[in-house]
Amino acid sequence: MIEPAGRDLLFRNVRLLDPASGLDKPGALLVRAGRIADLGPDPGEPEDTSIVDGAGAVLCPGLVDMRASLGEPGFEYRETIATAAEAAAAGGITTLAALPDSEPAIDDPALVRLLSTRGEETGSLTILPYGAVTRGCRGEALAELGLLAAAGAVAFGDGAHTIGPARLMRQALAYARGFGAMVVQHPEEPTLAAGGAATEGPLATRLGLPAIPAAAEAIQIARDIRLARLTAGAVHFAHVSTGEALALIRAAKDEGLAVTCDTAPPYFDLNETAIGEFRTYAKLSPPLRPEADRLAVCAALADGTIDAIASDHQPRDADDKRLPFAQAAPGGAGLATLLAVTLVLVHNGTLPLARAIGLLTAQPAQLLGQETGRLAPGLPADLCLFHPDRAWRVEAGRLPGKAQNTPFDGRALEGRVLGTWKAGQRVFG
Repeated sequence: MIEPAGRDLLFRNVRLLDPASGLDKPGALLVRAGRIADLGPDPGEPEDTSIVDGAGAVLCPGLVDMRASLGEPGFEYRETIATAAEAAAAGGITTLAALPDSEPAIDDPALVRLLSTRGEETGSLTILPYGAVTRGCRGEALAELGLLAAAGAVAFGDGAHTIGPARLMRQALAYARGFGAMVVQHPEEPTLAAGGAATEGPLATRLGLPAIPAAAEAIQIARDIRLARLTAGAVHFAHVSTGEALALIRAAKDEGLAVTCDTAPPYFDLNETAIGEFRTYAKLSPPLRPEADRLAVCAALADGTIDAIASDHQPRDADDKRLPFAQAAPGGAGLATLLAVTLVLVHNGTLPLARAIGLLTAQPAQLLGQETGRLAPGLPADLCLFHPDRAWRVEAGRLPGKAQNTPFDGRALEGRVLGTWKAGQRVFG
């Protein structure tokens, strides 16, 4: 159903959930001219108003995904911005931070502006581009961070590539500090990780797979925490997946350093046994970890060490995965499953619902310096309506969008998006 343009839109009989303000109660929300006009007790029914009866479902801010690859430019055979926007809308995502390691890399201000514009053209998704830290994301020379920031880059990183040289990372942290921006690191010591396909341990040995020691993550994080202390710069660690690394981040936060991190659903919902007998859909970067690390990620979500949950969406073509495990491309599709897998943490008692939704909305928005991710009068009506208990099953080949390489294939989940609205216009459901 598409609401008629120009008419007010009233959501009633919904559970209003806004982690930023602590709002969590039944009520109604009124949208006027694409923005939230009022929320709280049912304000009545203004004339010429379209009604959405939520039947008790949860209405929250549109999700803010702070880490996703789009395929475009350069890898359109894997996915395009249009197909990513389709998958995002089905997952309740209205804002997405796009990684810069495309082809060409987002190391030019014109490309930053292009990605933002292409997002607007979808009508359903705001794209926040990351700027590349190094030219071409090659880890050799710094990109023009100031020009990228002026063009609209929300932060800097090299995507799935580790910023390896310590001198470069120190310079990046110092320069980005001048723009009030953070540097996002893929935390994996590159010489230890090179050529690896699974976490070092008994499983990798049994399968005969080239292995990456779990310590590669902690080693990189330890170095970059020292550089953050040296420069007073802000470093954000992406898709953190090991207990040792999380202990280092927890200590750095206690020290008052500008250190933050996110994780992704595979690292709190799956462990390394998901690769089974060479199941390439479960080949990710970083690789899936032993159960002890999965439990450590859950504990860090519960105690607030982890600041956000991101989809870590990495679209891959079928031919990228139809290879021997060691040669297959790492990465998993994550847009359509982001909310439902996160809700597993609610159903199993790890997190209350408001905390879980905050990790998907207000907290990533704050990290990226955005006003979205909240329900407040005057803000754009980017909204997600979902039923937290409605069951469905993930089926690769039937997901919205082009990318089907989900590590959750066959997983039964509870939590279904019923509708997504962008600036008051329904874009899904």
